[in-house]
Order: sequence, then C-alpha cells, then structure tokens
Amino acid sequence: MGPLKGMKIVELAGIGPGPMCAMLLADLGATVLRIDRKEPVDLGNPRPLKYNLLLRNRKVIGVDLKQPAAVELVLELVSQADGLIEGFRPGVTERLGLGPDVCFARNPRLVYGRMTGWGQDGPLAPAAGHDLNYIALAGALHSIGRKGQAPTPPLNLLGDYAGGSLYLAMGMLAAVIEARQSGNGQVVDAAIVDGTASLMTSIFGLYAAGLMSLERGTNTSDSGAYFYDVYECADGKWVSVAPIEARFHAKFLELMNIDPAEIGPQRDAANWDRARAVLARAFKTRTRDEWCALLEGSDACFAPVLSMADAPVHPHLRSRGTFVEVDGVTQPAPAPRFSRTPPSTPTPPEKPDPEGALAPWLSAERISALREAGVVA
Repeated sequence: MGPLKGMKIVELAGIGPGPMCAMLLADLGATVLRIDRKEPVDLGNPRPLKYNLLLRNRKVIGVDLKQPAAVELVLELVSQADGLIEGFRPGVTERLGLGPDVCFARNPRLVYGRMTGWGQDGPLAPAAGHDLNYIALAGALHSIGRKGQAPTPPLNLLGDYAGGSLYLAMGMLAAVIEARQSGNGQVVDAAIVDGTASLMTSIFGLYAAGLMSLERGTNTSDSGAYFYDVYECADGKWVSVAPIEARFHAKFLELMNIDPAEIGPQRDAANWDRARAVLARAFKTRTRDEWCALLEGSDACFAPVLSMADAPVHPHLRSRGTFVEVDGVTQPAPAPRFSRTPPSTPTPPEKPDPEGALAPWLSAERISALREAGVVA
C-alpha cells in the first residue's frame, strides 16, 4: 500500500542518511531491497535488530560484492529497478563494478541516487565527515546556540536526515517522474552540505536584508527573543512559547495575566532581556501541566517540551496516530498522510531472507541457484 506501490529500489547498505531515504520510500509503498554484506560490520550503537528502525519496511539479502557473481546479481536487480541508493565515498561503487555507467548500460531508465556529505566532487569530496561537520561548513551550525555560548551541536536531524535523506528522496522521486517521461535515467548527487545550505535559504535572505545578525542568540528565532524561547516551570519541566505575531503575542500576555506595559514594545530588542526575566519568573509559579491546562490549544502559540517518552502519549499525537507500535517498539508512523493511498503500518527490520527478498525480482529457480552457489547468505 501507499502512493509509491509498484516502484522498485535497490539499496546498497550504508549508515544514516542512505537508510533513512530508503525507509522513507519504503514507508510510502516502494519495494526496497537492501543489499547488505554477508557479515554486516558493527557500525556503532549496537542493538537488537528490531530497534534499528531505519531498516524497517524492507527485505534484505547478504552478499560479498567482491565476488563477480554477487556484482552480477546486483546488476540483474538493477535492470528491473526504478532507482538505486548508495552512500559510499565517491568512486567506491565504480571500483566495485556498480558505478552509474555500468548500471545505465543495464537499465537506461535507472535513477542512481548518491548520498554523501561533501558531494561527488570538490576539494573535500574524498574526506570522511559526519553531520556536525557538514552543517558547520554550510553555515547552519554557527547560528545554533545561545548568546555568548559556543555553537550547540544539534541531533543529527538537520544534516543527515533533513539536508541528506529528504533531499535524496525528493531528488530521486523527481528523477523517476522525469525518467518515465523521457525514458532516460540520471545520477542524483545528494550532498548533505548542499541540502543543508538549501534549508538555510530563508535565513540567508534575512541576513542579506540586514535582518539577521551573525551573533548567536540575538535574533528572533535563535533564542534571542523572549517570545520565541523555552521556559522552566515550577516542577523543573519545560514549555515552549512562540507568539511572534502581534495578535498572538497579545493573547499570550492576556492568558499569562501579564501587563503589556511590564514587557514593553515586543519588537524592541532592548526590552528582550527584561521581558524574558518577567516570563521566567511567571512560569516558575506553576507546573508544566498547570500551564498546559491554561495555554495549550489557544492562540498563544504554546506547547510543552516533551521527551521521547512523553511525546507518543500526548493526546494530539495519539489522536492522529503519529506514533505506532511495531514488534513492541514505539516509533514514528510513516509521514505525510495520503487521503486515497495511505501507507501500511511499518514492518519490523528483518534478517536476510533470500527467498522472501528476491521473490518480487527473480524466479524461484534463479534464487535456488544463487543459494546453491553461495552467492547470497
């Protein structure tokens, strides 16, 4: 089920943003076959398979890509696929005999998705790196943090998954649509530095207009403004407030029972520290639940700061089914929503299963021959 039903993707196993892209496509109904090593390497954060959620919703086989027969198998699969996902350093798949030119010779309509941090070319292309490095170079990390403090490393959402996985998924879908019109595939070079820079488009516009300071923690959306920040409550828990617009700001102060004169003009940055102190004292007078009872659901632009333990049981997220439980593991449901072709509930990560994994691709006789020859684990 899902809007991508019928699409077939070959995924060369990797870590982080590549698997996340494959998961997103599989969540929406694509048939994704993960090509892993016969003996997967421990890539850190070891855990039981069912908790490796980025591997959900797809089958997997184990092969040794140093064997010509295994490379030939992948090319056989590529000949039927709409797309391929790989997340190696530039040149690795070429050395394996699975580079774009070889794959296009088997399937001219193939969309060849390449996921890297630095991109396929440029001075840094061969170098190792991780999310933090990529968002640092793209100009994003410098802006994250409070005034007078060092840049704050965020979770690897901004680079790996937003600037990487989502841009690769969008690029591959765009290229598949174009290939169905033209009959020609192409390479999608999804570099995390490029995607992260793209995410910063509006911020670069504000900076160019002189409306965004390079000093952290002094701008409206980077914790500089008292009306776009988090506050601690009497029980040590936190809430977020973001009444940026004047009418929402007025409603917020009304519900908080704070005299606007005590705050001063909202857009005058000279008042922000004083106003923040007023709000900090006010929020300390009640617990988070008490503030939720007063402010949540209003136009005050308010929400509690929930942990990963709390978020799945919040009434709003429960009513929307934002989280699901699969094999005893609570996890985010597929997104976004579709009115006519809703995705299925995710299936848990699976161990290698040549028969089940290859059945949509190859005949039973061919699968049996691969097993007997030891090509697949």
